[in-house]
Amino acid sequence: MPTQPQDRKVGIIAAWGSFPVEVAQHAVAEGKQVYVAAMQGLADPRLDQYATELQWCGMLKLGCHMRFFARHRVQRVAFAGKLFKDQILYHGIGWIKHLPDFTCLRAVSASFVTKTQDARDDTVLGAVTKAFSKKGIEVLTISQIAPTLLAEEGVLTRRQPTKSQMRDIHFGWSVARQMGGLDIGQSITVRDQLVLGVEAIEGTDSLIERTGKLCPRGNFTLIKVAKPEQDMRFDVPTIGLQTVQRFAKAGGKVIAIEAGRTIFVERTEALKFANSRGIVIVSLTSESCESARNLDHRAAA
Repeated sequence: MPTQPQDRKVGIIAAWGSFPVEVAQHAVAEGKQVYVAAMQGLADPRLDQYATELQWCGMLKLGCHMRFFARHRVQRVAFAGKLFKDQILYHGIGWIKHLPDFTCLRAVSASFVTKTQDARDDTVLGAVTKAFSKKGIEVLTISQIAPTLLAEEGVLTRRQPTKSQMRDIHFGWSVARQMGGLDIGQSITVRDQLVLGVEAIEGTDSLIERTGKLCPRGNFTLIKVAKPEQDMRFDVPTIGLQTVQRFAKAGGKVIAIEAGRTIFVERTEALKFANSRGIVIVSLTSESCESARNLDHRAAA
């Protein structure tokens, strides 16, 4: 069956960071027409280089996003980039200063107006995704729009983790998974099989900075995993050059991420920097991590 024109169109709802830019680059390389609804104050201006059409919208102007895609007959979109939830909700007068439009208020009213539902990321983003679906717009997973941005399994840097570092990874992995299952955060920091810090609303960068102050001797491990029931359409764990740079500054030595379920942006630059600082980046599946931990326990018995 010949490809229909609308099949070549893909939309990006772009927030902060290089992730939306790399998604756009990937889509263009595949011959797609890219339509970007860029959030003011967050999205990277470089997106204009790759967009067939770009519309700047307020971050809480959901109706603006939908009208833009409808006008260009875009039926498939992806969320890309970071929203700073603490700044939206708890800085100044909170989310009211961003003047959410009626479409946005209607979509998330149960979490922020009537408060009959919680305000966890899964709840809020699920409601937004449902609002797009009602308009006939499908929200894509990262595997559908840019699968090459997902980290493959293996040690990604030149330096390999030591036995003691692997013990910290094995110890922290199950803890991080449990935290993700509670939808609290995706990352924890560990040293000597002791949890140093847990990510919540503040995000991974702030967790790393806080851990550096708690553990000035450094040599700690960051473990970042997806939620057990991760929806790959949004809030997918992500690392990039800035993560690695902040991690090095704080004194960290090992970053462990979940293979196939973590987005790795600016990969070439991030790995080059990690190698120059002797930082280990290892990508594991939960199955391989559990298997290695069992082997380690049997060897110690």
